Amino acid sequence: MIRTCTTNLLRAAAVRQHSLTQSSCRHMSARVNTVICFVPQQEAWVIERFGKYHKTLEPGLNVILPVIDSIKYIQSLKEIAIDVPHQSAISSDNVVLNIDGVLYLKVLDPNKASYGVEDAEYAVTQLAQTTMRSEIGRITMDNVFKEREALNQSIVDAINKASAAWGITCLRYEIRDIKMPDRVAEAMQLQVEAERNKRAQVLQSEGVKISEINKAEGERQAAILKSEAQREAQINIAKGEANAILAKAEARAKSLEVLSQAIGQKNGHDAVSLNIAEQYVSAFSNLAKETNTVLLPSDTGNMSNMVAQAMTIYKNIGDKQTPTLDLKSLAAEDKNES
Repeated sequence: MIRTCTTNLLRAAAVRQHSLTQSSCRHMSARVNTVICFVPQQEAWVIERFGKYHKTLEPGLNVILPVIDSIKYIQSLKEIAIDVPHQSAISSDNVVLNIDGVLYLKVLDPNKASYGVEDAEYAVTQLAQTTMRSEIGRITMDNVFKEREALNQSIVDAINKASAAWGITCLRYEIRDIKMPDRVAEAMQLQVEAERNKRAQVLQSEGVKISEINKAEGERQAAILKSEAQREAQINIAKGEANAILAKAEARAKSLEVLSQAIGQKNGHDAVSLNIAEQYVSAFSNLAKETNTVLLPSDTGNMSNMVAQAMTIYKNIGDKQTPTLDLKSLAAEDKNES
């Protein structure tokens, strides 16, 4: 009787072990109950007793009962990278895109991960693909590359919302490759080249514009400097002429002062007569040099008459003036006439 019971228990244990082995094909490998178990770090062993969940073994040394306790599932608590296969998605402007990505998961609750869903990795992968199709359908093809980060975040949020009951969290999702039809790729390439040519033309026109502005500004500055130089030259010439006029006037005033003093001396009138005769002769020597028209007195050969007439004019002018001649006033009038 005892031998028969023992044989039946052994057969039941073998059947349970076989079922555990089949279950490990769907989840993770199940291990044989050795009573004393050493659970590795970053692993969680799910224990069933009489086919019902009993507890979860933590890393380290654990003791379980033989035969009635079984190691049903072994869940890894490490971060897991899952390849999301290629999938077709249609954008809002009816362009077919082939997209694949990488999904990073981590088990937070081994109990829910074991009993909440049949195959957690497969479920999360399918959810990522359907969410990606939904998000791609809302945007245009041109915005797919611009909103890549937003797409990744939308997929992560959708997966975490659905996988909360599975004891799994999605850490991040990355779009790995985006493929488009060849004609669309060629059109995009032409668009990029046209945009680059446009930018090159704009930059070239901006360079020509700046060059013309700089050239005009340089010509303007040169004209201003040239006009200022001409103004300074004219001012200097005017100052020089004014100084020359003042110098001539001062010299004339001094000569008149000396002449008036000489006339008042003895034989002053004889000196005046001699000076007038010299000027008369000098004037006749310059006749007909600048023009063909010459006005001559009636008696050009009688120099004594000419000198007498000049002295008479001088005497008449002297009689009309006051006896005391203001030399300074005479000098000032001569300066104004100059």
